Amino acid sequence: MKNKSNMQNGLIERLFKLRERNTDFKTEVLAGTTTFITLAYIIFVNPQILSEAGIPKEAAIAATIWSSAIATTLMALLANYPIAVAPGMGLNAFFTYTVVKQFGLHWTVALGAVFFSGVVFLVLTVTKIRSWIIEAVPPSLRSAIPVGIGLFIAFIGLINAGIVVKSDATLVAFGHILKPETLLSIFGLILAAVLISRGVRGALIISILATTVVSMIFGVSPLPKGIGDVISLHIPSLAPTFGKLDIIGAFHYGLLNIIFTFTIVELFDNMGTLMGLLKKAGLLGEKDESPALGRAFISDSVGTMISPVLGTCTVTSYIESAAGIAEGGKTGLTGITVAVFFLLALFIAPLVGLVPAFATAPALIIVGALMMTEIVHINFEDFTEVFPAFITIIGMPLTYSIATGLGLGFISYTLVKLLSGRAKEIHWMMYVIAVAFTINFVLR
Repeated sequence: MKNKSNMQNGLIERLFKLRERNTDFKTEVLAGTTTFITLAYIIFVNPQILSEAGIPKEAAIAATIWSSAIATTLMALLANYPIAVAPGMGLNAFFTYTVVKQFGLHWTVALGAVFFSGVVFLVLTVTKIRSWIIEAVPPSLRSAIPVGIGLFIAFIGLINAGIVVKSDATLVAFGHILKPETLLSIFGLILAAVLISRGVRGALIISILATTVVSMIFGVSPLPKGIGDVISLHIPSLAPTFGKLDIIGAFHYGLLNIIFTFTIVELFDNMGTLMGLLKKAGLLGEKDESPALGRAFISDSVGTMISPVLGTCTVTSYIESAAGIAEGGKTGLTGITVAVFFLLALFIAPLVGLVPAFATAPALIIVGALMMTEIVHINFEDFTEVFPAFITIIGMPLTYSIATGLGLGFISYTLVKLLSGRAKEIHWMMYVIAVAFTINFVLR
């Protein structure tokens, strides 16, 4: 038994280099547990959003869990980073509300576009094109992108909560807050905000579950009829979505704008998140370089190609991994722990199905608020930087499209700089991107 234990410890050491990074098994497992608790809300929120695109909810639950477990494991084994990977907030909203609902494409075609974006992301990663794009996009637009996505997500959350409603006179208006569903959403929103303010880990998942329980107590949502409605040994099936992506359909529609948007958002979301997390973990060199960084991008791109095969949108690195890093997580063993918890979550799939949309709405609003923090990195002293950033941010929620806001931002930046006599500040790749978006807008 002792020899077997030593072999296991030796394997873990060889895979994750615990001693080299001054950590141990117990610390890494605790860190992984902490990370999972902080991002477990995605198990409830992502299927809710995808189901609005027409994806069967049980399959969406299964796809969310399996893609998160697989992608996080890839990150852990290929890059040895303590970073969790799951379907991206913002990317799932773009998938459902823009690609499917606004453009009118079937969810199978949208999954095909996600697959293409993964292939493109992989090509960009193994070539110098990724570096060109990163160098081309100015810091102001890099910061504006997550802020705009945050506003878009929060807007969706406010609509799902019934706080914002449609109006024929003013397009949108303040909702009827005395409706039971809206009152419960407001309860969940305040609860989540207070818990986060007090530094409580897992605030969003606590808010979702508490709102669901209160709604059941007051008869707004149906009560579970037995333990089988909460926990089940019956694992949710992937059959309705597995392999159903329509790659030929995506190619037929020529979804350049959609694929480009998925790729750009994935690129900058991952870049910003990874850099921030690796700095926090002390895993970046003096020049913000890490030998495993390229492998991290490869694992993300491979995960993005796998996720649509399973039946969900693009996966991305999660900033919630910072909670585990704060607990001392420094290796891929933290990620493996997160992946194991995701797989265990398969057995609570019935509970996920009981959670109503108004219970997950507060999480969307809170995530949107958290994404606003990037606005401090915009240079407000230079109007040629401020204006395109503003157009990017406001364009996403007001056009109900991340792609449109992104395109308007790139085009306005190029035009304002060019017509202001500051063409030297524009990277040549920006002209390519701006022209591509302009052509797409004209032909749409």
